[in-house]
Amino acid sequence: MHRSAPRLSRILACAAVPVMLVVAGCSSDSGDSKDTDSSTSPSTQQSAPSVEPAKFGSLPDACGSISRKTIEDLVPKAKSKGGTPDRSSDTATRGGCAWNGLDDKGVKGSQYRWLDVSFTRFDSDQSLGSGAKRATAEYTKQIAKSQATEGAKKVAANPATGIGEQATAVVYTLTKTSEDFEYATVVARTANVVVSVTYNGAGYAGAKKPAAADILKGAQTAVKEAVSKVGTDAGTGKSSATPSAKATGKATPSAKATAKTTAPAKASSKTTATSRPKS
Repeated sequence: MHRSAPRLSRILACAAVPVMLVVAGCSSDSGDSKDTDSSTSPSTQQSAPSVEPAKFGSLPDACGSISRKTIEDLVPKAKSKGGTPDRSSDTATRGGCAWNGLDDKGVKGSQYRWLDVSFTRFDSDQSLGSGAKRATAEYTKQIAKSQATEGAKKVAANPATGIGEQATAVVYTLTKTSEDFEYATVVARTANVVVSVTYNGAGYAGAKKPAAADILKGAQTAVKEAVSKVGTDAGTGKSSATPSAKATGKATPSAKATAKTTAPAKASSKTTATSRPKS
């Protein structure tokens, strides 16, 4: 009987060891669970702010953006008073139109004129920026391109006030077919749309070339009309200055040729407007 008591004590002591290990194990698991919960807490990072929507979601009809009266004043004897539209695969982002004509005055010579208008619209894009920001970059690019016209002389660029949100007029002379042409290009931006007008002219068969001031004034008149058409559906007067639904993608390049004009072949004073090659 005296031998059984110590033996019983040893058995009970050994049985208690697993219980303590189990308790310790549970305590350790509880700590791991707590750490896991803290590591999966919601992130405090915030999403990037969205860009402002583009103001204009469409473009006006380029050939209808300048009035018939202005066309008659700036391009006498225009071959097509309705203009020749540019080819574009996406008229919602890019469009243009051109007019040209030769006013034959017989023994007094002839006066040639060319007028061109173009529109470029940009949508807002999360990765590229707002439509207005993208249009501003295009505005700057078009001014630089006009200033860098090959063969241009007496190039000058100055701000043009009262046209859109910002505008610049670039004037220069260019010799073609042995005649001096006076050029004026006015580039303007209104919100997410860039409008550009180029007007040029020359005298043939002894006629004097047009005054540079008159060419500039004509370009400014035309671009003001074109800018005023942005945000207005042609022929309806309804405003289309609503945020653009299109949020991605760059403006589709126009199929329009980079050269604005090709001077008509020099001819005698008796050459009629219809027989002169198209500029």
